[in-house]
Amino acid sequence: MKMRGQAFVIFKELGSSTNALRQLQGFPFYGKPMRIQYAKTDSDIISKMRGTFADKEKRKEKKKAKSLEQSANAANKKVIQGATQNSASAPGTSPQNQQVPDNPPNYILFLNNLPEETNEMMLSMLFNQFPGFKEVRLVPGRHDIAFVEFENECQAGAARDALQGFKITPSHAMKITYAKK
Repeated sequence: MKMRGQAFVIFKELGSSTNALRQLQGFPFYGKPMRIQYAKTDSDIISKMRGTFADKEKRKEKKKAKSLEQSANAANKKVIQGATQNSASAPGTSPQNQQVPDNPPNYILFLNNLPEETNEMMLSMLFNQFPGFKEVRLVPGRHDIAFVEFENECQAGAARDALQGFKITPSHAMKITYAKK
């Protein structure tokens, strides 16, 4: 995880940290005002002092297992919804949210059905909200397709599931599949 421009300072007492926060909030540092806030979780040192310390590796493993389980559940729901829609639609008509055929999981996503005005910055802003996002690659001479790279397959899958069918414009719903290996 890249954390440019961020720092964590640990105080033994809450009063000391509150005092520092108040006095240094907005203080110019290298030409920019500092924005200071309390950390969302306790540091390892504070957790050890309180007796609530749990090893980071164990927490990461639990979190990873939980996210894998959630993505599997989401995938199962989509398959069930797709099967229900397919069986409910009349013969000769296609369901509105048609399942997109997919390749085996990959850390690179393939996007298609993109509008002509799509650019790298638009897609970066869209996918940047997902953990593990690395980069967007547009294909020269083809405005309708792009590739998005993540750190691993699990992170790519989470982004794919969340943004599948996202309408960049009212007439262009993005189709996302795993890129061919």
